[in-house]
Amino acid sequence: MAVRLEHLTVEHATEPCGVDVVPRFGWHVRTDEPGVRQRSWRVVVAGPGGEVWDSGEVPDDRCAEIAYAGPPLEGLTRYRWSVVVMTTDGAASGASVFVTGVLDGDWRGAEWVGGPGGRPAPLLRHEFDLDVEPAEALLVVAAGGYARVEVDGRPAGAQHLSPGFTDYDVTVQYTVEDVTHLLARGRHSIGAELGREFFGMLGRNTWEWERAAWHDEPCLRLLLLVRDAAGRRHAVVSGPSWRATGGPTRWDDLYAGEDHDARAAADGWSLPGFDDSGWSPARQVRGPRGRLVHQRQQPVGVVEELAPERVHALGPGAWTLSFPRVVAGWAAVEADEVAPGRTIELRFGEKLRADGSVDNEDHQGFLDGRFQTDRVTGAGGPLRWERRFGYHGFQHVEVRAAALPRVTARVARTLAPRTGAFACADPLLNRLHENAVATLENNLHHLPTDTPMYEKNGWTGDGLLGAEMMLLNLDVHELLAKWAGDIAASRHGEGAPAVIAPCGGWTLDWSPAPVWHAALLLVPWEVYRQRGDRRVLEEVWPDARDYLRFEVARWPDEVADSTLTDYLSPETSVRGGNGPEDTRIAATAMVARMCEVAARIARVLGDDDAEWEAAASRFRSAFVTEFYDADTAAVRSTADEGLGYRQTPAVLALAFDLLPASERRRVADRLAADVRERDHHLSTGALGTKHLLPVLTRFGHADVAWTVATRTTFPSWGFWVAQGATTMWEHWRPESRSRNHYFMGTVEDWLYSGVVGLEPLSPGWRRARVAPAVTDHLAWASGHVTTPQGRLAVHWRHEDGSLRIDVDVPVGTEAVVDLPGLTRSLAPGRHTLSRP
Repeated sequence: MAVRLEHLTVEHATEPCGVDVVPRFGWHVRTDEPGVRQRSWRVVVAGPGGEVWDSGEVPDDRCAEIAYAGPPLEGLTRYRWSVVVMTTDGAASGASVFVTGVLDGDWRGAEWVGGPGGRPAPLLRHEFDLDVEPAEALLVVAAGGYARVEVDGRPAGAQHLSPGFTDYDVTVQYTVEDVTHLLARGRHSIGAELGREFFGMLGRNTWEWERAAWHDEPCLRLLLLVRDAAGRRHAVVSGPSWRATGGPTRWDDLYAGEDHDARAAADGWSLPGFDDSGWSPARQVRGPRGRLVHQRQQPVGVVEELAPERVHALGPGAWTLSFPRVVAGWAAVEADEVAPGRTIELRFGEKLRADGSVDNEDHQGFLDGRFQTDRVTGAGGPLRWERRFGYHGFQHVEVRAAALPRVTARVARTLAPRTGAFACADPLLNRLHENAVATLENNLHHLPTDTPMYEKNGWTGDGLLGAEMMLLNLDVHELLAKWAGDIAASRHGEGAPAVIAPCGGWTLDWSPAPVWHAALLLVPWEVYRQRGDRRVLEEVWPDARDYLRFEVARWPDEVADSTLTDYLSPETSVRGGNGPEDTRIAATAMVARMCEVAARIARVLGDDDAEWEAAASRFRSAFVTEFYDADTAAVRSTADEGLGYRQTPAVLALAFDLLPASERRRVADRLAADVRERDHHLSTGALGTKHLLPVLTRFGHADVAWTVATRTTFPSWGFWVAQGATTMWEHWRPESRSRNHYFMGTVEDWLYSGVVGLEPLSPGWRRARVAPAVTDHLAWASGHVTTPQGRLAVHWRHEDGSLRIDVDVPVGTEAVVDLPGLTRSLAPGRHTLSRP
C-alpha cells in the first residue's frame, strides 16, 4: 500500500475541544515498504475566515511536537488543519480539526453561581430562547467541585467526576463540549447538579481537605456560545437570573459515600417549561481564585459494567455481592419497587471478613466515621440509581435492604486507552502484567492516585515510581503533564513541593522528603524520555530548579535525609513505614539523581548545566564516602550494624550510577548473591523494588531477576497471585491494607525492558534498543509500545534451534537489536532476524 498518515493529533489528542495553549501537531506515517523515511512536512491551519497559517515545506523528519507558529488564534473557534508529508516513497496527506478554548479570558459575562447552601447537592437551571438555527454550539463549564450538566434533559458531554481536580488557588479546570446536536431554534433549558469533590468536602480527614485554603460550597461558571450560519455569536451565561434548589443527592463525600433520596427528585427539572417558582435565585459567589485552564487530561468515563459472580446471604436483609476482580467505580442499583422511605444501603470493600461481610473500615483512623457507604431511599415504585459524585475501590458490595435489588459494578476511570501490550509463554508473568495495568487504570481519576479505596491522593512518591509503566501501557501523556504542574503548584512559590499533589494545605510536616519530592523533576523527565515533550520540562523547570537549589542548600555536607524512603519493605508493618536501613542512604542517592537529571533538563532547555553537574558530583562523592564499604562490596551505613545485608542501598547505588565504575560489578554480584541466599526473594520496599530487576539484568544477572519475578512464595508478586490477587497490593503481606496499589507493581517495567527487551535510547523513542535478556527461560515473548512515531513491536521465539526475532519499526524511529551474537541497526519497516 502507498504511504499514508494516521493518528493525527493536536496536543496529543484526536480532534480536541478546548485547546488553550499554542497547539502542537502530530501524525504517524504508515507504509508497508521498508526503509521509508520522512523528508519534510507542511502544515496548514484554517479558521472560519480562511487560512491563518501555512508553515511552508519544512525539511524535517519529526512527526510529533510540531508547534503552531502563526498569528494568535481566536478563542472558542473551530480550526481545520492539514498536513502534507514528503517521504522517500512519495507524499502522504491528512486533515483533522480542533477547537480552541477560552484564549482571551473572555467568558462573555458568565459569573460564578452556587446553590442555596446546605448539604444537598444543588440543582441549578436556566431557560433561554434561541431565535436562530445554530450552526455550532460550544458549552464551557468550570466548577468548584463537580458539575453534571444537561441540556433539555440530555447529558451535555463529560458527566462523570468533571471537571478535573486541581489546587483551586492556582488553577481551575474547565471543559469544552460540542453540543450542536442538542440544540435547534426555540426554547431550551440548561440544568446543572453540583458535587463537592475535594473542593467542598465536609467530613474530617487526615489530609484536611475540609480545611483547605480554597474550601467552599460547590459552584459553577458556564458559557454556552452559539454561532449561527452567518457567523454571529450568541452567548448564554451563568448568572443571578438562574434558579437553584437542593437536589435529591442529600450528601456526597469522596470518602464517606453518597446519600440519595428519590422523594426529593424533581422530575423534568432540566427541561424547558419546568415550574421552578419554588426555587430560589442562584447565589452569586466569588468562585475559586485559580487561573482558568482547559482540562487537558482525558475525562473520566465508565468503561465496563460487571455483574456479580457470587451472591452470599448474610442473614435477613443482608447480602454480599462479589465481583470478578478489584475495580474502581461505583454500583448501579435497580429495583422494581422500593417503598417510600425505605433505604438500600451499599457498603464497598476490597476484602471480606471471616463471616463473609464486607470489610469497609478505614482501619487507620484517617477519616471521620462513615466510609465507602452509599444509601438510596425510595419514593415508591421503580428505582434506578448510581453514584454521581465520587467513586469507590472495591471487589465486594454488602447490600442491606428489604429485598435484594439488581446491582452491577460500573468500572470508571480516566479514559486513557491502552497503548502498550505484553504477552509471553509464562502464565504468571502474563497475570502480573494484567494485574499491574488493571491497578494503574484503577488509580487514574484525573491524576495518579495511591489507592481508589482509602485515600485517592496523588502521592508524589507513588507517581514517581509508576510513571514509567504508566507511559509504557497507557495514553497518560497529558494526565502526567497536568499532574507535574500540580506538583509544581504545591510549592506556592517557595521551598519543597508537598508530598501529595494537588494539596489543600495539609499541615502535617513531612520535611525533609527529597525521595518523594523528586517527582517534581523525575516525572516530567520520564514524560520527556518516552514522549519527547519538551514543553513539559519548560513548564516545571522554574519550580524544579528553585526547589532543587533549596534542597541542595539544606545539606551542606552533601548527605541528605528523608522522612519517606524505601516504603513498605517486607518486614515493615502493614500500617506503613520505611525499611529498617539508614534513611540517609536513599535520600542522598535521590538528591544526586535529581541533580543529574536537572543537568540533563538544563541542557535540553539551553540552560547552564554546570551548577547541577557540580552538585551531582559532590553528592555522589559524599555517598561513596559515607555509605560504600569497598571491603565487602556492600552499600551500608555504620548506623545499620546488626541489620545484615540490605538490598535497596545497593540497588539505588547501581541504578543511579553513584559508585565508581570499577566497583559496580562487585556490588551487583554481591546483590545477586544476597538474592540467592534468600532463596531468590527480594527484601525491598517500593523504592528498591522498582529498580531491582533492571539492575540485576543490566549487570549480567538476568537469571536471578527471572527467578525473583516468577517466585510464588512470600515476599513476591506471585505470592499475591497465589492469594487470588487481581491487582497489585500495597504491602507484600497478605494483611495488606490496600489491594489496589501500583507502586509495588513495577515488575511491569522489567517485563518491557528485560523480557520483551524494549527501551528508549533517545527522547520519544526516536532511537530504541531491542535487547530481551531472558531468552533462555521462555519459549517466546512479544510486546509493543506506541511511540510518538507509531507502533514499535517485538516478537521473539525459539524456532528450529534458533532464536528468531521480529521487529516492527515505525517511520521516524531507528531500532538497535542488541543480543549476544546479534547486533543490528534497523531502519523503519518489518524485520526478521535469527541467531543460533
